[in-house]
Amino acid sequence: MVSRGAVHYVRLSPSGRGDGDDAICMVWEHVPNGTRSTSRESRQRLLGRGLWLEALTIAWTLVEAGVAVTAGLGAHSIALIAFGLDSVIEMIAAVALFARLRAERLGASRAEAAAREKRALWIVGTTFFLLGFYVVVESAATLAGAHVPEASRIGIILAIASLVIMPLLAWGKQRTGRVLDSRALMADARESLACALLSLTLLAGLVLNAALAWWWADPVAALVMVPWILNEGREAIHDARQAGTE
Repeated sequence: MVSRGAVHYVRLSPSGRGDGDDAICMVWEHVPNGTRSTSRESRQRLLGRGLWLEALTIAWTLVEAGVAVTAGLGAHSIALIAFGLDSVIEMIAAVALFARLRAERLGASRAEAAAREKRALWIVGTTFFLLGFYVVVESAATLAGAHVPEASRIGIILAIASLVIMPLLAWGKQRTGRVLDSRALMADARESLACALLSLTLLAGLVLNAALAWWWADPVAALVMVPWILNEGREAIHDARQAGTE
């Protein structure tokens, strides 16, 4: 065995002796205990950052859902109601991921933490499909009955705010999830980005209804959300099947 700094070299021959031309060179690196400790501390900090991002997501989606559903019911806007219900589902997903990250930070194994997420993801995925069905039925009824939704300034302001906030949260989650090597956190980043795209669709429908009195733009905007909603449901169920394999 030859030692050079923190790296150790061993030459082994098939006979077990460390000589001969056919000897095999095996190398391993000694990692000091302090390096491992620093790695654990770094992961703890990253988990803490992830917890803050999920806490902000929970707080914002709670506000988003309350305002959107209330304004949607008042204005008879199916697009706003659908957006609010989507925010409720996102909040459930954020709560599940918060619990997962917190459990790992408090010492639970990643497998134990992922088990909680898996149960929640099945619920979230199923709920997304139910939401998609609701949006299709309500939008079709609105178009068939020519029910004219009222203009909603509150809804427009909410959509603009979401267009600013959600991409920032998505960026933070993607960066943190990549360093943590957490598929769940990176999936949640995609969900936050999908919410921003839904906000853009919502904004278009609300503005067209308010500015041009195109009442049909509201249910059409809701229908445009359906592929995204169904895709989020498919992704949630896929992630539930893959949970625990990070």
